[in-house]
Parts: sequence; structure tokens; C-alpha cells
Amino acid sequence: MPRRTVITGSAAGIGHALAEQLRVRGEEVIGVDLRDAEVVADLSTPEGRAAAVVGVRELAGDRIDALVTCAGVAQPSPLMVRINYFGTVDVVEALQPLLAASDAPRVAVIGSISGTMGNDDRVRRACLDGDEATGVARASELTDGGRPHSIYPATKAAIAEWARRTSVSPGWADAGIALNVVAPGVVLTQMTTGLFEDPVMRELMDAAVPMPLNGYAPPEAVAKVLAFLVSADNTHVTGQVLYVDGGAEVTTRAADLF
Repeated sequence: MPRRTVITGSAAGIGHALAEQLRVRGEEVIGVDLRDAEVVADLSTPEGRAAAVVGVRELAGDRIDALVTCAGVAQPSPLMVRINYFGTVDVVEALQPLLAASDAPRVAVIGSISGTMGNDDRVRRACLDGDEATGVARASELTDGGRPHSIYPATKAAIAEWARRTSVSPGWADAGIALNVVAPGVVLTQMTTGLFEDPVMRELMDAAVPMPLNGYAPPEAVAKVLAFLVSADNTHVTGQVLYVDGGAEVTTRAADLF
């Protein structure tokens, strides 16, 4: 029986690349996205997340083998709180029973190198407290106050912390479910096109995320790492944040590592 993987954000970028790779190796993919997916749903609202879970259940029955959450936004706004954090956590937690029914259940969520950088602690704490309304309100304050760029790293720092804590909590590792984070550096996708077109933003980006190994990453490079983490071959890796960043994290945090 082929493995059955659910991918949010499957219509473009890393999610699309992963879906293609898994289908080539003969696996079943259930994509979730705003369009061009097996399950069409909007993960920015609780109702949309619930609809996504219902749609997955209708197609998958009582078992999925893997879940990868690639859905996210990079444009600074309160949507980052709604989609990047709660659009991941709510879906993963709701699908836990279907994962637990698999012989080799695996989950990978998308973090970011930005999660290691300065962020708004109030947004991060609201996410980890499960308080979406407060997180969105604080993100709105930051946006209106001209400080929106601390929202994205806050959501990515929170998702990494949530995943590490959850990976060894009841119902996860003890149920055989491996849960990991893949944190890319700069990836060449539609979401980052605007950054490359702006020379000033590109210079700032290169300074913040230096990638000495092979430069910017194509989505396929990140997808290959995800494909291993959610495969049955991954028997003992859980609770990890794996940086697929061309050496950016070790470059920017070298003083903390040695």
C-alpha cells in the first residue's frame, strides 16, 4: 500500500515540489491549498482549517502516513499569525488521530532561518499560548506602527518551539509519530520574487541570511529533505530543527555554537 501524505500549500513553491517528488516515487498525495488542490480550503480562519480537516478525512478515511505543512505567507501582516502558526498547529493537532493509525507516521512543518533572529515576543507568546486573537491584535499593532518585520520571525520561532515541545508530549513520540521542523534560508519561489527584484531588499537579505554553500535554494532542495523526514526510513529523528540554509544559521550564530 503506498504511503499517503497530506501537504498544505501544495499548489506552489516547496509544497508543489514535494508533491511532485512523492508522486514520482509512487506515493499518494492529498494537497491542501486555496486552489489547484485535492482539498481547497483557507487556513487563515478556524472555519477554513476545520473544512480542510474534513476534506482530508473524506479523501483519506481513517489513516494518513505523513503530513507536511508548507502553507504560509511572507508579506508582513496579521495573516502571518493566522496562517504560518495557527494554520499549521490547528491542522497538525486535528489530524493526529489519522497519523496515529499509520504504521510509520511522520510530520514535518516549515520553519525558517528567521526564527533565530530578533522577533516580537508578544506575538510569539500569544502563538504558544494558543491565543490567536491576541496574536493577531499585536501583529496589527506592529503593522500599523511601521514595525511589521518582526511578525514573521515571531511566528517561525513559535512554530519551532511548539514542534520541539510537542514531539515528545503524549500522543506523539510514544505513538510513533516523528515531528520535525525544516527551516529554510532564502528559497527561490513566487513568494520571494519581489525580494530579488528590489536591489536594496536583496542586499539586506544577503546580509541577514548569508548562504555560502551554493547560494539561494531551489524549492526542490528543501523538498528532498522533507521527503526523507516524512518517509518510513526516518525512524529516530524527531523534535529537530533542520536548517536547509546553505550555512546561514551557523554563519550568523557562530559565536553561540563554538
